[in-house]
Amino acid sequence: MIKNMKWMISVILILCGTMTAQAAQDEKNGTPFFTSEDLPNIANFLPAPHEFESAAFVYDQTQHLWGKLQRLNEERAQMAINDAVFGMQTIIDIYGPMFGLNITKEDTPEIYKLLQDVSCTTDSITVRAKRQHMRLRPYVYYKEGTLIPEKEEKHAGEGSWPSGHTSLGWTTALLLIDINPAATDGIMARAYEHGQSRVIAGYHWQTDVDAARLAASLLYIKLQGNERFQQQMAKARQEFKEKTSGQTRINAPSTQSTATGQSLVYTLSGQPATSETRGIVIVDHKKVLKH
Repeated sequence: MIKNMKWMISVILILCGTMTAQAAQDEKNGTPFFTSEDLPNIANFLPAPHEFESAAFVYDQTQHLWGKLQRLNEERAQMAINDAVFGMQTIIDIYGPMFGLNITKEDTPEIYKLLQDVSCTTDSITVRAKRQHMRLRPYVYYKEGTLIPEKEEKHAGEGSWPSGHTSLGWTTALLLIDINPAATDGIMARAYEHGQSRVIAGYHWQTDVDAARLAASLLYIKLQGNERFQQQMAKARQEFKEKTSGQTRINAPSTQSTATGQSLVYTLSGQPATSETRGIVIVDHKKVLKH
């Protein structure tokens, strides 16, 4: 019995690894809607990153200390580590439970294709600004460690402003709530935390994350005018409608009251909170600490 169970677990782990690798490869094979040259250079109109040791830099320093304090919360620290895995599969994993459908290449091909092409487009809005400013990352500036030490050498020479992870998370979150507006509260609350994970992990200053959210919002506006995007979005919405039979609130976090008049409470990962849940939760559009 134990031998059979070990065999089953091994098979599951292999399949999960295959699915994750497949999603990563699919993302690379996506067709971007824009190149960086097709989009505005955000460095031309967003305020430049704060000069180190300037008065304005105190904001980034304060948030950097805040991020290090968040690491004391093991659950939040682990979330930051998980969020650091860049790519479409991470997006599916963190937003899928709130979206209302299990997003896979086989079960939701139109939504998957749209997410695939948008995911490989998000760097286009940040790449020129990164190269233009080449801002030092926090761990490089302070010569300290991060929550993801194995990636420190790789990213040490890359510009910090704006955050590419945040751009990916924010853009794809906007995409998913465009398909299922009922999931807006939960997905956007999680998208916000996705960006904050970069501060907590020690890879970005707060203003890197703030700028990335603005950049991602601009990118999503630009996507609205792309004909190929419009066509694929129509297919994705139709697929979602057919798969959910019009019930767009399946698994979607909501702050509506229940029949008993009590507010629904959700964790930051978008799951309904239980009586045993502790930590930060979402209640009536607000994040509160649940003891």
